[in-house]
Amino acid sequence: MTDSKAKLVVFYDGSCPTCIKDRRWYEKLAGKTGESVEWLDITGRDDELRSEGIDPYRALRELHVKDTQGRIHREIDAYILLMSRVPVLKPMAWLIGLPLIRPTLARFYHGWVSRRLDGCVHSPLQ
Repeated sequence: MTDSKAKLVVFYDGSCPTCIKDRRWYEKLAGKTGESVEWLDITGRDDELRSEGIDPYRALRELHVKDTQGRIHREIDAYILLMSRVPVLKPMAWLIGLPLIRPTLARFYHGWVSRRLDGCVHSPLQ
């Protein structure tokens, strides 16, 4: 799907205004560090997603990030990986990875994603 081996690859819904806003927010915070991240719009790429082992429906509902070794991380693990690259977000990445916080945050994550998808044009919920 991509030949950029040295970068994290973030699979995102480029037809979702909220997703685009979140990407811009991350890029602003990341500064030069953001150059180590490749953003891949998943719109219309179902076959490519499947070839990466990602269910297209889940790709819309969960953050998926491919690491530099080609492993796919999703949900909270994907956020931790992505956030740990940015110095200002690194403490938050550590915090959300704590054993007592991670499971609670994971439960809230799915509710938040459902609300976010309500505002997206490409939402499978509409």
